[in-house]
Amino acid sequence: MLPIIPDPFKLVVRQIKTEDGYKADPTALKQLEVIRKLLGQADQVISCTDAGREGELIMRYVLEYLGYHKETKRLWISSMTEKSIREGFDSLKSSKEFDNLYRAAKARRESDWVVGMNASLSLSMAAGKSNYSLGRVQTPALGMICRRYLDNRDFIAKPYYLLQLRTTKAGKELVLTCTGKYDTPEKLDVDRKKVYEETTAKVVQVEKKEVPEEAPLLYDLTALQRSANTKLGLTAEQTLNIAQKLYEGGYISYPRTGCSYITEDIFEQVPSLIGLLKQHPRFTWHAENLCNQPLNRHCVDDSKMTDHHALIITENYPQRLSLDEQNIYSMIAGRMLEAFSGKCLKETVSVQADCNGVLFGIKGSQIKVPGWRGIYNEPSEKEEGSLLPEFQEDEILPVLGIDTLVKKTKPQPIFTEASLLAAMEGCGRTLDDEKEKEAMEDSGLGTPATRAGIIELLIARHYVERNGRSLIPTPKGLEVYDIVKEKMIANVSMTGGWECALHEIETGKVSTETFTQSIIPIPNKSPRNCLP
Repeated sequence: MLPIIPDPFKLVVRQIKTEDGYKADPTALKQLEVIRKLLGQADQVISCTDAGREGELIMRYVLEYLGYHKETKRLWISSMTEKSIREGFDSLKSSKEFDNLYRAAKARRESDWVVGMNASLSLSMAAGKSNYSLGRVQTPALGMICRRYLDNRDFIAKPYYLLQLRTTKAGKELVLTCTGKYDTPEKLDVDRKKVYEETTAKVVQVEKKEVPEEAPLLYDLTALQRSANTKLGLTAEQTLNIAQKLYEGGYISYPRTGCSYITEDIFEQVPSLIGLLKQHPRFTWHAENLCNQPLNRHCVDDSKMTDHHALIITENYPQRLSLDEQNIYSMIAGRMLEAFSGKCLKETVSVQADCNGVLFGIKGSQIKVPGWRGIYNEPSEKEEGSLLPEFQEDEILPVLGIDTLVKKTKPQPIFTEASLLAAMEGCGRTLDDEKEKEAMEDSGLGTPATRAGIIELLIARHYVERNGRSLIPTPKGLEVYDIVKEKMIANVSMTGGWECALHEIETGKVSTETFTQSIIPIPNKSPRNCLP
């Protein structure tokens, strides 16, 4: 009978599947016994897990399972430099100061279990099948994939029309496009007749300005996964596994990070790290050049630090890597060079011309100072045209011809892993409730460490399949989506409500019981707003 609610929740050692069923993982058991022995010998215990909600929960769970209830101290640092570690040990805190953080983490973990277990069983019982699975993160992610796929599949393209004016300037033929779109041929014909027999057009506006473009921030895991999927075709899980191997080899910092910033003490190491890249075959010149100029500090901000700082290389320069490892290492190294380079300075020019009352325009741009864009010499995604000749207002241009373009509206493209990761990271921006939106500002759907696993889980459940780089829902996935699409468990606002309430548990404004009681009575429902 549903709902199934453990009372109390019990901690068990990680289980692995064997021929005789599920059993405790021998490796985990062995490690726990080592910790139990050390606890018995210790005069004092200092927790050094990640400085965040999940890090606090892991430490408390281990101590609770091993029956250790004495007061402990807490090392609370986000940087792993010697200076930061020493300062952290000089200012240890009592673990009691983090009780509310633990309560929030525990409430989130247990509520996830309650919602996922009961919603999955409810769906399986209703469908008469045993292989359905729902969850607070996987189901909204499935919903995003299905909605985008259905919108794309059912999209009805509508034609629209453009007029183009051909002219010449300084011996170069140019094409100016009308400033508005026409949704019917009849509306287009009205303006086409106005300009059809005209022989000249008059320049009515010339706007020229210099536009500085700030360097990108350092990679966090999600940004790295998106770039690797777009540029290398790697899945999010493959990128994570490669980055983890590089981390274990001592070549990059901790990869499971959602932060794009570093602290001041880490920044002190950056010049020497950039110096290492002088031996990188792709970046030799750029590293030497950057070593001789002031570094851009826009990604240095202690106040924006989370559990772990942004991805950077370490002082250990790799000598032998596989091709995929080389590519991921180079991406992280290249992003470092970009992030600490100066701004790119572009000059943009916008010209409008009037031909018998119909406006036509053309835009161009030129990079004046490459700055960070010089690392890869890549054009901006928003680059429009190229360098234009000099125009003056009121000058007269010859009309060489008028052309008609017929185009069609296009649907949003089906999700790739890169675009889905971006959507999961920024889904809080789509919420209507301002408190929910604020609560999800720095979290999104899932975490950088779990999003790859969510995608793989949807594929393993046969809800989604890869088609090239696209993520396509299966008939089973669409069936599940059709059943749950109106339910809270498929709505991103569920996570928004949770994050809002969990934040209030962390700050002591709401009790754990108030939060869990609002969830447990109806497993597929969560608080829409911050709890009172």
